[in-house]
Amino acid sequence: MMSKLGVLSDTHGRLTETLAAVRIFREQAVAKIIHCGDIGGAAIIRAFQGIETHFVFGNNDFERDLLRITATENGHILHEWFGSLEWEGKKICFMHGHRQNQFATELDSGHWDLMCYGHSHIPLLQMHGNTLLLNPGAFQRVAVPQIAIVTLPELIVESFSVAPIF
Repeated sequence: MMSKLGVLSDTHGRLTETLAAVRIFREQAVAKIIHCGDIGGAAIIRAFQGIETHFVFGNNDFERDLLRITATENGHILHEWFGSLEWEGKKICFMHGHRQNQFATELDSGHWDLMCYGHSHIPLLQMHGNTLLLNPGAFQRVAVPQIAIVTLPELIVESFSVAPIF
């Protein structure tokens, strides 16, 4: 059976675009979501109501206590600076990507089937050894906000442009 994992990063508090992304995730029957940091506020966390969402902090997430509390209150998991999960037989890790030594260590470890990150605001999909490296893109300082959906266990990645709902 196929399962779908939503991946996004660098929402930077942009609620309209985040709500549009959540709508796409729902339409695509995404079962879990990973947010790779630079969340930008508690309202962003609340937008993922009803879908199991895993968050990590980014370098611009300054209200960390509020984000922790909001994640817990909304049934989500905030993994601090580094998150991992095993799903559909795949080992997945995620981080923001600004801690370069940790990023390089995890990428070179060969331990992960999928490694998700953000920070650069530049979408990327490439193999590094046996690890699929994914940056879904960003919502700020980009022409078109983007998200990704990964079909598991095959690790098939689709990119989606996010058009804000007005």
